[in-house]
Amino acid sequence: MILSAERRLLVRERAHYACEYCGVTETDSAGELTIDHHQPPRKGGTVDDLQNLVYCCVRCNQYKSDYWPIQPHDPPLWNPRSEPRTEHMLSLADGTLYPLSPCGTFTIRRLRLNRPPLVAYRLRAMRKREDARLLAELRQLMQLQEQLQQQHAHLLREQQALLEQQRDLLTTLLNLL
Repeated sequence: MILSAERRLLVRERAHYACEYCGVTETDSAGELTIDHHQPPRKGGTVDDLQNLVYCCVRCNQYKSDYWPIQPHDPPLWNPRSEPRTEHMLSLADGTLYPLSPCGTFTIRRLRLNRPPLVAYRLRAMRKREDARLLAELRQLMQLQEQLQQQHAHLLREQQALLEQQRDLLTTLLNLL
């Protein structure tokens, strides 16, 4: 498939530079991914329609191959271009994907979306997001602590001024006696 550089960039940007099936990024795979047809042209799919072009990693492309349901009982493959992932699969805390529909079950199995390296990848990504969240929370707490220290210093200066006024008043009263 020959795509113009502009069209290729459009597909990559739309996918946020990550596999639309498994989520692996270009950065994590150390290079650009592939552009595949969701419905293979040999099986009735369009050649250059953006809705039929999917950005995917080599492994997902390899496992998908040229699959397309031919018979009515053949299971469909999840289309990331037209359906949210959350309709078909759920990410679990252990890094695995849990199917929510027959389409999700088939896609997870066909693309091997629970293969050990992908599960490890998802776990690392979850930990990284959690670390980023905790770091942002820590920064907020540090800003609040700094504000509280400034308020405390201001209150101490006010208290010192009041104590000096009180001392002056007491000195004046003692001098009057």
